[in-house]
Amino acid sequence: MQLTRLASLVLTLMTGAAVAEAPLKLPAIDYIRVEKSARAMQLYSAGRLIHTIEGIQLGDAPVGHKHFQGDERTPEGRYTIDYGNPNSSYTLSLHISYPSAQDRAYAAAQGRSPGGLIFIHGQPNDWPAGRVPGDWTDGCIAVSNEEIAALWEAVPDGAVIDIFP
Repeated sequence: MQLTRLASLVLTLMTGAAVAEAPLKLPAIDYIRVEKSARAMQLYSAGRLIHTIEGIQLGDAPVGHKHFQGDERTPEGRYTIDYGNPNSSYTLSLHISYPSAQDRAYAAAQGRSPGGLIFIHGQPNDWPAGRVPGDWTDGCIAVSNEEIAALWEAVPDGAVIDIFP
């Protein structure tokens, strides 16, 4: 019996014990920079890059600026996070202030709606586990459920978000 415990201890020390990773904890985020082509979101606090989220997911048609409702593109430009929705169809969501006055004017000149309801959000509430594969949103930015939980705590209303191609 003692030999079995000793062997188990030696194996644990050699392989390393499984340790649960601490949840992502962020300081107050005042600026978000999204690089659509890199599928990356950089988070800044007081002018310093403090964390990068990689593998963000975008709209089904990710190339180009969102112009119209239903085009499934993610907007490009400068916006703000203007409110959070704890009762989203996704694991939490932070609203991006799209459409801007310029976005509305462009769509109106084409006789179309610019759309709206663009968010940073987690995965669908009814998704079994992990992440939906690929780009799948209608123009939003999707992150993991752990990442949106950390953003929910760290990103205040009014935080600036720049979205680049």
